[in-house]
Amino acid sequence: MEVEQLPDQVREFAVYLRNLLARLDQDAGWCGIFWQRDPEGMRVCLTGAEVPPWDVVEALLQDLGVGGGSYEAEVESETVRARALHRASLTAFDARPGGRDLLGDRLDVMLREQRYAAERQVELAQLLHTAATREQAEAMRLDLAWARDDHERATARCAELHRRIADLDRRPPPSRPPVPVPQQRPQPAPPEPPGRSEPPKERKRRPRGGARFAGMPDVATPADDTPLPAAVAVQGPLRDFAASPRGARFAGAGEGEATAPPAPQYLDSEARAAITACVGALLRLRAEGRGGEAHGVLVEAAHWPAARFPLLAAELNRVGLGADWATLLWETASLPADLLVAAADALAAAGRTADAQQILRQGVGRPATEIGASVLRLTGEGRHREIRALLDAYVRVRTPEEAARSVRDDPGRLVPLLVEAARGVSDERYWDVVHALRVAGFHA
Repeated sequence: MEVEQLPDQVREFAVYLRNLLARLDQDAGWCGIFWQRDPEGMRVCLTGAEVPPWDVVEALLQDLGVGGGSYEAEVESETVRARALHRASLTAFDARPGGRDLLGDRLDVMLREQRYAAERQVELAQLLHTAATREQAEAMRLDLAWARDDHERATARCAELHRRIADLDRRPPPSRPPVPVPQQRPQPAPPEPPGRSEPPKERKRRPRGGARFAGMPDVATPADDTPLPAAVAVQGPLRDFAASPRGARFAGAGEGEATAPPAPQYLDSEARAAITACVGALLRLRAEGRGGEAHGVLVEAAHWPAARFPLLAAELNRVGLGADWATLLWETASLPADLLVAAADALAAAGRTADAQQILRQGVGRPATEIGASVLRLTGEGRHREIRALLDAYVRVRTPEEAARSVRDDPGRLVPLLVEAARGVSDERYWDVVHALRVAGFHA
């Protein structure tokens, strides 16, 4: 985006950021580390093409106060101003067309970074006990410190991205202009023969930036061929995933069907006690800096009965552990298909629609053959609503070519189900999937 095309708030913050850096030693402190680890990320933020995460701005403000004394008071007032400018900039930046999808993609990236950093902490903590020399131990302690910093930053960015998504979802949709009434009755156009419409333009893939800049794209060079993780390389009309009236709230039912997710389930005292104990354990582990053990608690909670998830989400957010809820959602997305759909049902029934959408979108990032195998297993169990939910999300998020690969194990049973799901999304997606199936050699 050209600087003169930037929203005023974004441009104002970019100017502020350049002025802030001009007051710092570019080779020292956090400023020097950011330039060393992600120079391109720094450059795009200084031009206004991107807005840095708040933890980056906060670290640069810490550099400003290294002198102590009167500098500390200056940093305090500067932080208030920077926070206001930063929030206004994010609000304007996210309001651009495609902003909601971009935030979802970046959250996927950041959740991966958070998970990797947590696993890295556990690995390094175990290796530290095996260090043969003092030098090896010191090197491992340094790596462990960086892993902890990476995890803390990833956790903060997950929370920031969740807040931005929630803020965007709360905004009223733009009003549509009134449709002009023609003065004269137009002549009916001749009917067009049925056929496949022009293929939709797919959203450009956004490459990952440095880990410290939350997956910001490298705007200097085109990256259409850059490989991305399955959960990030999302193509197709994701906006329809949230806006489409079809699907009976993730059940994927066609129009006219009365199928809907189960009503919210009431929790007994045992379930409530387990949730209270889980939140208390997480608070204690986070306070003690034991991130790896906290991650283990979240992995265990992901396998709980789905009915517990809404209350657990409310409690985690109430005590300031929103980033842990984001991690739990990521773990839930890797559950078997029937448990994944059950979790989405429970969240949707409790009004947590964005969370339900997120885990379904992330859950169908698994290999195509695994999706096909899950559908076949659910078919054998008569779980038709779960099948519709899974395939509805799948054909919305994955490309038609990927969808076609999911039917290889049993085309006779899988092709009709896939085609039906695509038809429920849109006519355009239906014809794209049919075409992809034919190219792959399957009769649709």
